[in-house]
Amino acid sequence: MDVRVLGPLRVLADGRELPLGGRKARIVFAMLVVHRRRVVSAGALAEAVWSAESPATFATSLQVSVSNLRKMLRDAGIESADVLRTVQPGYVLDLAESDCDVGRFEQARSAGSLAATPADAAVHYRRALAEWQGDVLADLRGLSFADTFAAALDEERWHTLAARIEADIASGRAARVIGELTTLTNDFPLREPFWVQLATALYLTGRQSDALEACRRVRRILAHELAVDPGPQLLLVEQRILRQETLDLGVVEERRQSRGSTVTEVDVLTAARSGLLHISDGRTVAVSGRINIGRAPDNDIPLNDPKVSRYHARIVQGHRGLVIKDLESTNGVFVEDERLDADAMLYHGIEIRIGSTTMTFEETQPG
Repeated sequence: MDVRVLGPLRVLADGRELPLGGRKARIVFAMLVVHRRRVVSAGALAEAVWSAESPATFATSLQVSVSNLRKMLRDAGIESADVLRTVQPGYVLDLAESDCDVGRFEQARSAGSLAATPADAAVHYRRALAEWQGDVLADLRGLSFADTFAAALDEERWHTLAARIEADIASGRAARVIGELTTLTNDFPLREPFWVQLATALYLTGRQSDALEACRRVRRILAHELAVDPGPQLLLVEQRILRQETLDLGVVEERRQSRGSTVTEVDVLTAARSGLLHISDGRTVAVSGRINIGRAPDNDIPLNDPKVSRYHARIVQGHRGLVIKDLESTNGVFVEDERLDADAMLYHGIEIRIGSTTMTFEETQPG
């Protein structure tokens, strides 16, 4: 089975597209894919299908939809009892990562971040990006769960594209990405990382004046549109270009690797595995795994602040401890008053600022 959500919802078996049925069945199946290998309650499925107007007989209606989905799988030669199971208080779709485009995307992206060389990384990132066939769940947009899922994945797609370009530059292909980066900076002028890469690629190919003009242009755009200054990574590249310092591929490769982790030996000793975030508005949030922070109400830590992006930052559990990531936010994440240009480890007492909100991390278990 091959389930696809990076585009319109599709289910294929041996290359043949299966008939999912009407809109209700498609919503139920999409919800189960989004939460694959986790139980989705009947109530959550009903809310996705009918919003706040679920009929009194929603449980029976869902049973019919699930029964039809199981029949679709059986007719395609798939053992439906093993794939789509009833588990109280709802249902679970046991879908292997290799049987779903979003799973394959995440696996390839992870392989890219762990690759030994930038050339190998670029291959994995290209494989990850090749899974995309359009807008996430394009035929179900407007539904809350689909829009939320799409917004998070869209950010991951941007990160992966930037990482692939960085890997290409680091493997000596700077000239090949200039055209692509020119288009990206024209189409998405507020995504600063692409400007950093464009200036880098231009400078590495001997076009110093064009590289400096790119820096000046993004500075004007950020000042006009957001009234902010460029981030530290762009400033660093600009200074090196102005001083005509060597910006060799080793520097670019170091920056590529920093996207996955910026851990020093000291960080390894002090990295926290769990703790509490004390937020300036009085909230305290326990942190031991993934925590999403942003303006959208479905974040784990929603911040009602116009300076905060809908999906602004994320805390995840890395192999060396908790890490905070900036999800390419407009106004940045500040750790100890320094704007992040890569991931940062969390340790006891560290202060994070997002918009007008500050958060202090308290470690509750030794790292």
